[in-house]
Amino acid sequence: MPNAGAVAAVVIAVVAMSLNFSIHKIEEGHVGVYYRGGALLSSTSGPGYHIMLPFITSVKSVQTTLQTDEVKNVPCGTSGGVMIYFDRVEVVNILSPDHVHATVKDYTTDYDKILIFNKVHHELNQFCSSHSLQEVYIEQFDKIDENLKLAADRPDQDGTWTHCAGCACDQAQNP
Repeated sequence: MPNAGAVAAVVIAVVAMSLNFSIHKIEEGHVGVYYRGGALLSSTSGPGYHIMLPFITSVKSVQTTLQTDEVKNVPCGTSGGVMIYFDRVEVVNILSPDHVHATVKDYTTDYDKILIFNKVHHELNQFCSSHSLQEVYIEQFDKIDENLKLAADRPDQDGTWTHCAGCACDQAQNP
């Protein structure tokens, strides 16, 4: 017959380890989204300590405060066929906590790759392709930031969006 003290110690150790893996913390300015078996659950959680099923449920934290995404080396072809590159485009954006679940469901926790990075590439290409080199470099350059901000601030077809607080574009380079 095993020693009752040893059995109790093993049970306490197992419970303590399970508790250690089930408690997690969501930082202020973030929302936690949960996955079970790879499927996104409908529940989210705000800042603080929370409990989940260890080894079965996983949590990812999504930032809901202002963040700056930096898009680098964006190629852009002008209407005259000249290829230029924007070294850096900064997009300051915020995801509303109310839209976290729908956004993650449609775009994953890496939503900014689609909603910010891809949009910046697309909008810059749209802008450049309809303007000459002279217009992009000099005459219309001051309008690029505002055009990017308006495009990034538009909701997608399904209504999910991030609010764009501002965009800043470095001067384009001609290789």
